[in-house]
Amino acid sequence: MDVKTIDNIRPSLDPEKIAKIAEVLKTIAHPVRLSIIEVLDERDTMTVSELQEHLGIEQSLLSHHLTKMKDRSILNGKREGKNIFYTLADNTLTKVFDCMGNCDLIK
Repeated sequence: MDVKTIDNIRPSLDPEKIAKIAEVLKTIAHPVRLSIIEVLDERDTMTVSELQEHLGIEQSLLSHHLTKMKDRSILNGKREGKNIFYTLADNTLTKVFDCMGNCDLIK
């Protein structure tokens, strides 16, 4: 039987990657931001007005969350005329919903 001691236990991820994961989780750890991710996963691209209508929140609050998420590279934004079209920078981010949905803490 292989007995593990504290000396031979190594994290599976390097500290830099762990820090990046923590930053992403901090950024998305808000119900509005999680809703934005979920909606953009379903609809691919949406304007601020479309997101506002779909989520039913004030434009200023939505813009605040979109800016934070864009600044942290969670979202991409492309301006076309007066509109900014938002997309997820990485659609695999939505796997966090599956992971957390199967977590005993959530059930």
